[in-house]
Formats: sequence, structure tokens, C-alpha cells
Amino acid sequence: MPATVAGALAARAAGRRLRPWTVVWAVGGAALLAVPVMSDAGWPTFLAVVASLGLTGYALHGGRGWPSMLFAPLGLFDSMVTGVVWAGRGVRERADASQGRWWPVLRTILIAVGLLVVFGALFAGADAAFSDLLGSLIPDVSLAQSPWRALCFLLGLFGAAAVARTAAAPLRWDRLSFGAGKARGRMEWALPLVVLNLLFAAFNTIQLTVLFGGYDKVLRETGLSYAEYARQGFWQLLMATLLTLGVIGLALRWAPRGGARDQRLVRAVLGTLCVLTLVVVASALRRMDLYVDAYGLTRLRISVATMEIWLGVAILLIMAAEIWGARLLPRALAASAAGFVLAFGLIQPDAVIAQQNVDRYVRLHKIDVDYLSGLSADAVPALDRLPGDLRSCALWHIEERLSEDDDTWYSTSLAETRARDILAAHGSGRSGVPCDEPSREDEYDPYAP
Repeated sequence: MPATVAGALAARAAGRRLRPWTVVWAVGGAALLAVPVMSDAGWPTFLAVVASLGLTGYALHGGRGWPSMLFAPLGLFDSMVTGVVWAGRGVRERADASQGRWWPVLRTILIAVGLLVVFGALFAGADAAFSDLLGSLIPDVSLAQSPWRALCFLLGLFGAAAVARTAAAPLRWDRLSFGAGKARGRMEWALPLVVLNLLFAAFNTIQLTVLFGGYDKVLRETGLSYAEYARQGFWQLLMATLLTLGVIGLALRWAPRGGARDQRLVRAVLGTLCVLTLVVVASALRRMDLYVDAYGLTRLRISVATMEIWLGVAILLIMAAEIWGARLLPRALAASAAGFVLAFGLIQPDAVIAQQNVDRYVRLHKIDVDYLSGLSADAVPALDRLPGDLRSCALWHIEERLSEDDDTWYSTSLAETRARDILAAHGSGRSGVPCDEPSREDEYDPYAP
């Protein structure tokens, strides 16, 4: 909040106007900060905070081209040093010009703080309820935490100064120019891509006949079990999707630009490659679905599946840009990535993982309790559905961690509060239950004959 106020005041003083995309980036960055409020899991929170910083860079710097989308988030960190120097110089100039005004203000603030401390301490000693209220509102200032809190304060101060400095004088990244690549001849450009399209078409034909043909077809064609076939190849397909985006980018850079005929050729060849790549994306997601059905959902599996879905969306945006123009493509890709990070955090992936594994246990009576016990408090509502000892083994690690964590309002989340309520009502139920039995999930194939 101090950084937002500082940036708004600095931009206003510098005469900058509020533009629609600035509002989009600012609102998106604030929305991403809802993830740590809602969720206890650290990994989606980290992604959300990093994405929020990126959108903050977009809001402060402006711009719409590839240089701005790539480098604007980095400019915010560059201002961490220059912003402090800039803020210090401004404070010193204003202090010299208004020495007779700032000292009365500072003196008034010090008197007010002193009165609050003295009378607050007296009232806290007079009433236990009021003392508890103050204890929940005031952060712990123990010596053990003081260095860490001082570091956080300095980071916040430098961050606010960096935001204000960037808002007042942003770097215009779009002034960086990248010349178009040398246009290639039609045959030289198109032949490698046509060969690649044929390879994609052959692979996709086999995928459509084998992967969607049922277990008997898979076993007959490959000699593998359904679960083994599902596990095989997902990472290769993910890498193929990523490489295809690079191939499309280079192909556009070196595409022939002789006129309407060349434009139709580029759209036909690259459009075909994009469509075939979407089939590869669907195949990879189908493999992951089969793998999850066989072995359960994990953090890694839900993360890479989400990334694969976003890659499919990115390809669709590239196809749309070829039809309606590429002016908005950099912003659209950045906005879609931030949207996926926000949605990923708000669905609480740990809760989804727990829910899927509990549902799978209901169907197949197989579950990796040791893995589930390492999830965050987001998973507690789903794990609470498990019966007896399984529930105890899944929850006792989470309950132990929650009992050690600070539960004050400024250091907790809604998921932690909900988990504490559930555990307070039912408890973990652990009473000497052995929970260190090794899991044998990888030996289990639900589709074996």
C-alpha cells in the first residue's frame, strides 16, 4: 500500500496520465496478491508474488512491444538503488525549504506515539481482553526476530522508493529496436517447415489411433501397460511444444515478405504447424490424465499440466495474431500468463491434489498418505474425508506445523484459519498410529488385466 500511494503521487507530480492498460496491469497485480491471503501453500504464493511484481513493472513503465514485455519487470529492480538516492535528494531539498514546518509535524507525531504507548500499556494491564486484542494487532518485536523485521522494513522502504522513482521517470523500453531478420526465399523458408508439419501429422495420426483407442489397442501396439504408456513421453511432448513456439518465432523473423502471395504462404504453413501443435498439446494432456488416474495427482504433475494448457492458449493467441494483427500479441501473452498464475493460485492446487487423491482412494482403495501429509493447510478439508487411521496419518504433520506457526491476522491465511477450525473440531485423531509405512504406488497399475 505505501508503494502504491508513492507511485500514484509520483506519477501525478510528473504529469503522467492514467491509461487503460496501466489500470489492467495494476488491478491484475493487486489481484495476484489475493493468493497469499487465500492459500497456505508457499509455491503458488511465490509464483503469484513474482507475477505481481512483473505486472507492477508493466504498469509503471508502460509500453506495448516485446522489449517492454521482456524488460519492464527488470527496470523495477534497477530503481531499487537509484530510487533511494532520488528520494533522499528530494527529501533533503524539501527539508531545506521548509525547516519551520516539518519539525512541528514530527514533534506532533512523536507526542501522539508516546501517548499511545503509555496509555495502551496501562489499559492492557487493566483488562485482559484488551491486552489480548493489542497482542493480536501488534507484531512481535522479540530480539530474535528484530534483524529479519528490520530487513523487511528496509526492503519495503527501498521498494516504495523504487516504485515512486519508476512512476516519475519510467524507462521507455519500446525505444529499443530489433530489426527484422533477413527475408528468405520461399523454398528455403517453407521446405523445412513443411517437412516438420509432415512429421507432426504422422505423430498425431498415431496418437489419435493409439492413445484414444482403448487399453487393448495400446497393449497390442506398444506392448506396454496403460499406465506405463501414459507415463512415457509427456516430458518429450512438453518440450516439443516449447520448441515449436521458438520455431514459430524464428520462422516469422525470416519469413518471405514479397507481397500478398508470401503472406498467404506464411499463414498456411505456420497455421498448419499451430493446429498440429495443438493436437500435440491435447495428446500430452491426455497422457497426463491417464498417468494421474493411475498414480494420483502431485504438485509437479498439476504444475506441468497447467503449463501445457497455457502453451496451448499461447498458440491460439499466435494464430489469432496472424489473422487480426500482432499489435496486441505481447500484451495478450503477458496477460494470459498472469491470468493462469492467478487462477492456479486461487484454485489452491494442494486442495485439488488432496481432493483428487481422496476420490481416487474411494474408487481404487490406493493412496500415498506419506505424500499427502506433506501438503499445506489447503488440503485439510479434503483430507478430513479420509477414514480412521488414514485421516490421522494424513493430518498429523499438518496439525503439528500449524501448532508451531504464528496465527495472528497479519501472518496467516484463510486456508490456515479453516484448517485450524476443522482440526479444533475433530482433531487429527493420531494416537500412536504407525504412519511411516513406505508407499508402493509405482507397483500398482489399475488397468492391468
